[in-house]
Amino acid sequence: MTVKIINSPEIKALGVYNQALQVTGGSLLFVSGCVPVDGEGNLVGKGDPAAQMRQILTNIRAILEEAGAALENVVKVTVFSADLDNRKAMNEVRLEMFGEHRPASTHVEVARLIDPDWLVEVECIAALPD
Repeated sequence: MTVKIINSPEIKALGVYNQALQVTGGSLLFVSGCVPVDGEGNLVGKGDPAAQMRQILTNIRAILEEAGAALENVVKVTVFSADLDNRKAMNEVRLEMFGEHRPASTHVEVARLIDPDWLVEVECIAALPD
Protein backbone atom coordinates (compact mmCIF):
# COMPACT_ATOMS: atom_id res chain seq x y z
CA MET A 1 0.00 0.00 0.00
CA THR A 2 1.23 3.49 -0.83
CA VAL A 3 -0.24 6.94 -0.44
CA LYS A 4 -0.72 9.37 -3.33
CA ILE A 5 -0.81 13.07 -2.46
CA ILE A 6 -3.59 15.12 -4.07
CA ASN A 7 -3.39 18.93 -4.09
CA SER A 8 -5.49 21.19 -6.30
CA PRO A 9 -3.56 24.09 -7.85
CA GLU A 10 -6.79 26.13 -7.52
CA ILE A 11 -6.55 26.24 -3.72
CA LYS A 12 -3.77 27.73 -1.62
CA ALA A 13 -2.77 25.52 1.32
CA LEU A 14 -2.82 27.46 4.57
CA GLY A 15 -0.81 25.09 6.72
CA VAL A 16 1.45 22.08 6.91
CA TYR A 17 -0.78 19.46 5.32
CA ASN A 18 -1.83 18.00 1.98
CA GLN A 19 -5.33 18.69 0.74
CA ALA A 20 -6.06 15.00 0.27
CA LEU A 21 -4.43 11.58 0.45
CA GLN A 22 -5.41 8.62 -1.68
CA VAL A 23 -4.53 5.15 -0.53
CA THR A 24 -3.31 3.60 -3.78
CA GLY A 25 -4.38 0.06 -4.34
CA GLY A 26 -7.65 1.19 -2.76
CA SER A 27 -10.43 3.53 -3.67
CA LEU A 28 -10.64 5.88 -0.70
CA LEU A 29 -9.65 9.54 -0.75
CA PHE A 30 -9.26 11.37 2.57
CA VAL A 31 -9.78 15.12 2.19
CA SER A 32 -8.28 17.39 4.84
CA GLY A 33 -10.39 20.00 6.58
CA CYS A 34 -11.34 22.71 4.09
CA VAL A 35 -12.04 26.28 5.15
CA PRO A 36 -13.85 29.24 3.53
CA VAL A 37 -11.01 30.74 1.52
CA ASP A 38 -10.59 31.41 -2.18
CA GLY A 39 -7.70 30.29 -4.38
CA GLU A 40 -5.49 33.03 -2.97
CA GLY A 41 -6.22 32.16 0.66
CA ASN A 42 -8.61 35.09 1.23
CA LEU A 43 -11.67 34.66 3.45
CA VAL A 44 -14.97 34.32 1.60
CA GLY A 45 -18.26 35.20 3.29
CA LYS A 46 -17.25 36.90 6.52
CA GLY A 47 -20.14 36.45 8.95
CA ASP A 48 -22.18 34.46 6.38
CA PRO A 49 -22.37 30.72 7.14
CA ALA A 50 -24.06 29.89 3.83
CA ALA A 51 -21.40 31.70 1.77
CA GLN A 52 -18.66 30.03 3.77
CA MET A 53 -20.17 26.55 3.29
CA ARG A 54 -20.56 27.22 -0.45
CA GLN A 55 -16.88 28.19 -0.74
CA ILE A 56 -15.79 25.14 1.27
CA LEU A 57 -17.80 22.75 -0.90
CA THR A 58 -16.44 24.49 -4.01
CA ASN A 59 -12.92 23.87 -2.67
CA ILE A 60 -13.73 20.25 -1.87
CA ARG A 61 -15.13 19.79 -5.39
CA ALA A 62 -11.86 21.13 -6.88
CA ILE A 63 -9.81 18.71 -4.77
CA LEU A 64 -12.07 15.81 -5.74
CA GLU A 65 -11.80 16.73 -9.42
CA GLU A 66 -8.01 16.71 -9.13
CA ALA A 67 -8.35 13.08 -7.98
CA GLY A 68 -10.83 12.17 -10.73
CA ALA A 69 -13.92 12.28 -8.50
CA ALA A 70 -16.93 14.51 -7.79
CA LEU A 71 -19.14 15.48 -4.87
CA GLU A 72 -21.30 12.43 -5.67
CA ASN A 73 -18.33 10.25 -4.63
CA VAL A 74 -18.26 11.62 -1.08
CA VAL A 75 -19.26 8.91 1.39
CA LYS A 76 -18.61 10.73 4.70
CA VAL A 77 -18.65 14.39 5.70
CA THR A 78 -17.57 15.87 9.02
CA VAL A 79 -18.60 19.48 9.68
CA PHE A 80 -16.90 21.48 12.42
CA SER A 81 -19.04 24.50 13.22
CA ALA A 82 -18.30 27.47 15.44
CA ASP A 83 -22.04 27.79 16.13
CA LEU A 84 -24.67 25.07 15.64
CA ASP A 85 -27.28 27.80 15.17
CA ASN A 86 -25.77 28.19 11.66
CA ARG A 87 -26.67 24.58 10.79
CA LYS A 88 -29.84 25.38 8.83
CA ALA A 89 -28.10 27.88 6.51
CA MET A 90 -25.20 25.49 5.93
CA ASN A 91 -27.51 22.53 5.29
CA GLU A 92 -29.38 24.50 2.62
CA VAL A 93 -26.08 24.94 0.76
CA ARG A 94 -25.28 21.24 1.20
CA LEU A 95 -28.62 20.36 -0.39
CA GLU A 96 -27.91 22.79 -3.23
CA MET A 97 -24.44 21.43 -3.97
CA PHE A 98 -24.86 17.71 -3.23
CA GLY A 99 -28.32 17.46 -4.80
CA GLU A 100 -29.96 14.15 -3.98
CA HIS A 101 -26.68 12.60 -2.82
CA ARG A 102 -26.65 12.12 0.96
CA PRO A 103 -23.27 11.06 2.38
CA ALA A 104 -22.97 9.88 5.99
CA SER A 105 -22.48 12.97 8.09
CA THR A 106 -21.39 14.28 11.46
CA HIS A 107 -21.88 17.92 12.48
CA VAL A 108 -20.26 19.13 15.69
CA GLU A 109 -19.84 22.48 17.38
CA VAL A 110 -16.27 23.34 18.31
CA ALA A 111 -14.91 25.93 20.74
CA ARG A 112 -13.05 27.69 17.95
CA LEU A 113 -11.40 27.31 14.56
CA ILE A 114 -7.92 28.53 13.62
CA ASP A 115 -9.19 31.86 12.25
CA PRO A 116 -11.91 33.59 14.30
CA ASP A 117 -13.68 34.65 11.07
CA TRP A 118 -14.12 31.04 9.95
CA LEU A 119 -17.57 29.80 10.92
CA VAL A 120 -17.10 26.28 9.59
CA GLU A 121 -14.53 23.70 8.45
CA VAL A 122 -15.37 20.50 6.57
CA GLU A 123 -13.44 17.29 5.96
CA CYS A 124 -14.63 14.31 3.97
CA ILE A 125 -13.90 10.84 2.65
CA ALA A 126 -14.68 9.92 -0.95
CA ALA A 127 -14.84 6.60 -2.74
CA LEU A 128 -13.05 7.10 -6.03
CA PRO A 129 -14.72 5.84 -9.22
CA ASP A 130 -13.26 2.75 -10.86
